[in-house]
Amino acid sequence: MRFLVDNQLPAALARFLASRGVDCQHVLDVDLADASDTEIWEHASRNDIVVISKGEDFLYLAGVPGARARLIWIRLGNSRTKALLSVIELLWPRIEAALKAGDQVIEVR
Repeated sequence: MRFLVDNQLPAALARFLASRGVDCQHVLDVDLADASDTEIWEHASRNDIVVISKGEDFLYLAGVPGARARLIWIRLGNSRTKALLSVIELLWPRIEAALKAGDQVIEVR
């Protein structure tokens, strides 16, 4: 399973997940830093990638009938990168389980 971290989240999140064996990149890594949410979602759909974002627009894109990409929707308030990474590390087993179960949207609070 491949993952793509959106601009609203730090590149450190992609590096953190990659360091733990997760196939993860940040939009900066794949020339999508200036892309619209729709363009990012289309890229994810074409390439079977799970988007990780705080953006509510992705929630609507994931709800379109026939949507192929999936979303990990980060609903944490503004926090330091270290705190974000701690929460992701703690919840990652549940996130993976939800993805394996076929969930379209996984909300992280």
